[in-house]
Amino acid sequence: MEISPAVLTTIGILEVVVLIVAIVYFKQTSRKQHEQLERSLTEAQCIRAGAEELKKAIDSDRESLQKERENLVRETLIDAKEETHRILQQAENEAREKRSEITRMEQRLLQREELLEHRFDVIEQKEHMLLEREAFLTKKQDDIKNLIEQQRIELERVSGMSWEQAREVLLQRVRDDLQHEFAMLVRQMEEDVRMQADRKSREIILDTIQRCTVEHVSQNTVSVVHLPNDDMKGRIIGREGRNIRHFEQVSGVDLIIDDTPEAVVLSCFDPVRREIARLALTNLIMDGRIHPTRIEEEVERCKIEIERRILAAGEDAVFKLGLTGMHPEVVRVLGKLKYRTSYTQNVLDHSLEVAELASTLAGELKVNVVAVKRAALLHDIGKALDNGADGPHAVAGMEFLRRHGESELICNAVGAHHFDVDPASVEAFVLIAADTISAARPGARRESLEQYLKRLTSLETIADSFQGVEKSYAIQAGREIRVIVKPDQVDDLSACHLARDIARRIHEELEFPGQIKVTVIRETRAHEIAK
Repeated sequence: MEISPAVLTTIGILEVVVLIVAIVYFKQTSRKQHEQLERSLTEAQCIRAGAEELKKAIDSDRESLQKERENLVRETLIDAKEETHRILQQAENEAREKRSEITRMEQRLLQREELLEHRFDVIEQKEHMLLEREAFLTKKQDDIKNLIEQQRIELERVSGMSWEQAREVLLQRVRDDLQHEFAMLVRQMEEDVRMQADRKSREIILDTIQRCTVEHVSQNTVSVVHLPNDDMKGRIIGREGRNIRHFEQVSGVDLIIDDTPEAVVLSCFDPVRREIARLALTNLIMDGRIHPTRIEEEVERCKIEIERRILAAGEDAVFKLGLTGMHPEVVRVLGKLKYRTSYTQNVLDHSLEVAELASTLAGELKVNVVAVKRAALLHDIGKALDNGADGPHAVAGMEFLRRHGESELICNAVGAHHFDVDPASVEAFVLIAADTISAARPGARRESLEQYLKRLTSLETIADSFQGVEKSYAIQAGREIRVIVKPDQVDDLSACHLARDIARRIHEELEFPGQIKVTVIRETRAHEIAK
């Protein structure tokens, strides 16, 4: 294919134009790069100039800092020299003062040494004088001993007694005089204390009794069941006596049917069994069906009812006194006291009465009222325990309460209310006083004639057993015993000791309600006949 000249010419022109454009572009690019290089060079020169100026400034600062450091070192050296000079001057002053003080102490020590030497000389002189006096005293003592010995020999010759015998006589006289004075002093002190204690105790006890209201009720060992008519006696006896025999066998109570109209008597020393039998017999009479099977059912039902009443009685007593935290078993055994008697006095009523008295006494004496009230309510709980309990009822009750979580204060008060154990607190003595008041009040207890006579005989026997007693008489229903002594064997002071010994022995050997007064009477009568 052939190219025309015009096309070739055009192509050549285009190449030339492109070449020219490329040359122009490269020139412009070179110019811009040159300008940039010039600007960079200018900036580098400026930076170099700034660096030189900065270097100059740094050199200038370094020189100034070097000068300042030299000045500071110079000033520091000057200050150090001044401080060193001052310290040395102060040390020299202190050393000078110390030296002067040491000099004064040395002078003082020298003076003391001289004074001690002088005193030592004086002591040596006194010691020498004391030795001389000691020798003189020794000689005098020997002379006095010889003189005393001569006097003793002369006294033995004149009196006809040896020195030991005279000494025993003198000591015996002194001993007798001291015992007499001591007995008189004890008697006077006892009278004073007794008068004050009696007056104060009477005030407290009278106030306590006046604030306590109780029922005067005596319990018996028999119960009477009233019948609607006398025909009911035959139904109770049953055919050939089988009903009454079965009733006595099941209940453990003696059923007495006599000529008393419309009444039968239940006799038993166990109040719980007697109450069960009374309640069962009353229910049987009301029901009208009386036969062995019905008797057994009714007795068993009444046992459950009495057990419920026992628990209710214990809970009522605890609630009435406002006590809490008591073991359920303790409450149940406490309820049994409702069916226990002591000298015909209901024990639960007695316990409540003692609790009220004891709380009043505790309030007057400012002791623990709650503890006293709790101990008073539980003090006779040993009487409701089973027959397996060993020892007195007070000790048995104490051990029972201790096993059921009562405090040692309560247990000791319960065990000590009859002095079976030693009282360990004021609360225990308050309980003892309250129990005595409750037992000694009029109408509280009742004795049988046989026990009453036996107690009077025992009182007179104990009093007559003492030496010097001529005759004794129990009076005022056994509340007082009067002892007549032989005046030639018992003097006035010995009469006081005799009364105390008789009272102590009565307390240890006899059981009695309340208290017994011991009165010792000594009387001297002189008789002469005028002729």
